[in-house]
Parts: sequence; structure tokens; C-alpha cells
Amino acid sequence: MKKKVWFVTGASKGLGLTLVKKLLKEGYSVAATSRSVNDLKEAVGSDTKAFLPLAMNLLDENDVQKAIEKTVEHFGSIDVVVNNAGYGLVGGLEELSDAEARKNFDVNVFGSLNVIRKALPHLRRQKSGHIYNIASIGGFTGSYPGFGIYCATKFAVHGFTEALVEEVRPFGIKVTVVSPGYFRTNFLDSSLAVPAKPIDDYKSVREMQSLHQAGINGKQQGDPEKAASVLIRVAEGNEAVVHLFLGEDAYGLAEQKIKTVQQDMASVRELATSTNFEG
Repeated sequence: MKKKVWFVTGASKGLGLTLVKKLLKEGYSVAATSRSVNDLKEAVGSDTKAFLPLAMNLLDENDVQKAIEKTVEHFGSIDVVVNNAGYGLVGGLEELSDAEARKNFDVNVFGSLNVIRKALPHLRRQKSGHIYNIASIGGFTGSYPGFGIYCATKFAVHGFTEALVEEVRPFGIKVTVVSPGYFRTNFLDSSLAVPAKPIDDYKSVREMQSLHQAGINGKQQGDPEKAASVLIRVAEGNEAVVHLFLGEDAYGLAEQKIKTVQQDMASVRELATSTNFEG
């Protein structure tokens, strides 16, 4: 059976890089994108015909379309699209400027939408394919001081993914939103932006920032190699998994959020459901 062709964004570091290396090792064809093609080539360290490194500006629709077309031209098809590119942002809502917040949405949300928009004509034509949208457990539970904007971008990824599932189901295309917990990558080193103008009063935000940069960083329990293996196995499976929580910690946090929502609903059910017109 022909191995699937993967298209992975944000592939020069983090989970994206681990995934690309594992895919190539297992004999898949991979088109991988990054802002710098030289950084990408150096990070992946492969010059096989199965690897197509592409420089791509995620925010330029024409650039995204060119990358998709080059992939189809080179490999003949695209089977799995991984919207992995993105970055973290820690800062209180009052601290972060409009420009800082919008930039995070541009990359984490609108960049992924650009890829989806340009990949779907090919997937619809072949009546098959699988789209992975990499969100975060912070896109399902947002109670982290300082991560409001980042979590909001990932909540948005959850929202448009659930709609996309229904829109493309008639074409035989699967869509999965992936919500990783903490994995031991360089994300907290190189992909976590901070506010240009922090406000001293926000002690809880600085504590959360310090926890992630100094306390959690390098000690994450999640193994990115195993995460990549899960993504490959799910893509090869027959089940259409819409919500893929990745990691033991992600499962625990998701279950806690679900329980909290259920408790809140139950506590005011009689009052909150008494809103219909009489008769």
C-alpha cells in the first residue's frame, strides 16, 4: 500500500520537527514548512526525495497556495495536513497590546485557516484526506492567569475544527483537533512570547510565567516521540477521532473541566432552563 503524503507546518522545531523526522524514518513522504528553509533543512537533516522542505509565510495566502501546489506537484497528492505552526503568549489581558494579541491570533488561527482553505480543493478532488489542527489543552480549559490570549486562540481552533468536521464529512475527509498537554520540546524556550510592557501588579501572571519558563521547562512528562507515534497511528486508523487529547496530563485536565462544567450546569439547571415562553 502506498504510504501517505504528509504536509506539516511549523516543522523546524518542537513537535512538528519530531513528527517530520519520525515520518521520514518510517518511509512516509513529507512536505514540511518553516519561515526559513535553511533552518528547516538543518533541523531535519535529510536530503531524500521523500522530504520536500519549503519556506512558507503562513500569513500570505499566495505563499501558502504555492507551498500546497509544490507538494502536489512533487508527490502527486496530499493525504494528511498538520496545522502545527504557532507560538505561545504569556501576559495578562491588560498587559498585552492590541498588536500583540492580534499577532497571536494571526499565526495560531488565521494561519491555519489559510492552510485549510488552500489544501481543501485538493482533498475534495481526491475525496479523501485528514486534517490535524494542533490546539492545546489550553484550548479546552483556559483557567491559567497570563495565558488568556493564547488559550483564546486555541479555543478558536477547537471551534472551527468542530464545524469543519461536518463541512467536509461528505467528501470523505477526516478532521481532528489535537490538544496536547506538556511535552518536552523547546516550545517554552523558543516559542513563548512575553508582553512588551508588563504591569507589576499582576503577581499571579508573573508567577505563572516563571513556572512555565523555569519550573516546567525541561521537566515535562510528555515524550514528543511518543506523541508523534500517536498522530501517525490515528491517521492510519479507521476511526474518525475528532478530539484527540494527547498526554496523561491533558486527559486529567480535560476530565476536570468537564466535571466543573457539569457541576455548574446542575447547580442552576432549574433556574437556567425556565426561560421558555409560557404555554
